Amino acid sequence: MLKLATLAGKSPDGALIVVSSDASRFLSAESVAPNLQFALETWARSEHALRRLSGVLEAGRGESLQNSTLAAPLPRAWQWLDGSAFDAHGHLMAKLFGIEAKQGNRPLMYQGMSHQFLGPYDDVPFARESDGIDFEGEFGVITDAVPMGVTAEQATAHIKLVVMLNDWSLRALAGVEMRTGFGWVQAKPACSVALFAVAPEALGAGWRDGRVQLPLRVEVNSTWFGEPHGGEMSNSFGELIAHAAATRALCAGTIIGSGTVSNADHRKSGSTCIAERRAIETLSDGAPATPFLHFGDHVRMAAVDRHGASPFGVIDQQVVENR
Repeated sequence: MLKLATLAGKSPDGALIVVSSDASRFLSAESVAPNLQFALETWARSEHALRRLSGVLEAGRGESLQNSTLAAPLPRAWQWLDGSAFDAHGHLMAKLFGIEAKQGNRPLMYQGMSHQFLGPYDDVPFARESDGIDFEGEFGVITDAVPMGVTAEQATAHIKLVVMLNDWSLRALAGVEMRTGFGWVQAKPACSVALFAVAPEALGAGWRDGRVQLPLRVEVNSTWFGEPHGGEMSNSFGELIAHAAATRALCAGTIIGSGTVSNADHRKSGSTCIAERRAIETLSDGAPATPFLHFGDHVRMAAVDRHGASPFGVIDQQVVENR
């Protein structure tokens, strides 16, 4: 299996490391690539060397890994394209606002901020609580270079790594920006990314049909918030990539997001964002009851496989006031 991470501090892009399957040990990958972006740009020759280092780790070698030293796997990227590929979420929000969820089978996608991705333990600064601070639990994939016009089947072959993200959102600003007819800017600050970027096959049964077949568990202030399953994703990652690449090539290191992980049985699975829970409360009870986040609140996310392991590691962060 191949599991990669980035040590923080040496440069804005960090230093690439290969991590053991149990996430206890690591080896520097700087002899192969100084950072993950470089590895993705040279994947045809870098992959074999990275997998060789992974084999050395599985034989018992390597240094002890301290998770607190890790940044986001890609601390900055050339491109971040976020979909909304869970129809359960889209239909719920459309019902709340009385709008059409989407046009036919055309995937929903926007281009977001990519020059900074927060590490999984970084405090997350915001200007005001009144902006409606919310989290969105997502899965994502990282591609090598994708040519224009690929099919969904062809696009799947360009998925090199899989990640877990928290797509932070400011709900009080989102509606204002949506009504302008342009994209989000103020409503979408930097995302957070979990510790590890893993090759799809490393997920085993957790990767099938171009989807992450794992539940994404979210806790707020140590209280369960939701645990919907990624397998209900309506468009596969291959379809999302093909949509993004229909009229342009995608550079190596492009990150494609799934959008908010959501299941049709909301009451059983819960939610991975506050806006969805508030929508459920409004439709059920006439008004939302769950508040958006306050300074000092903690949000934790992890995808757990059938063995109880978290292949991506965790995102565990505190919301703080920007000073």
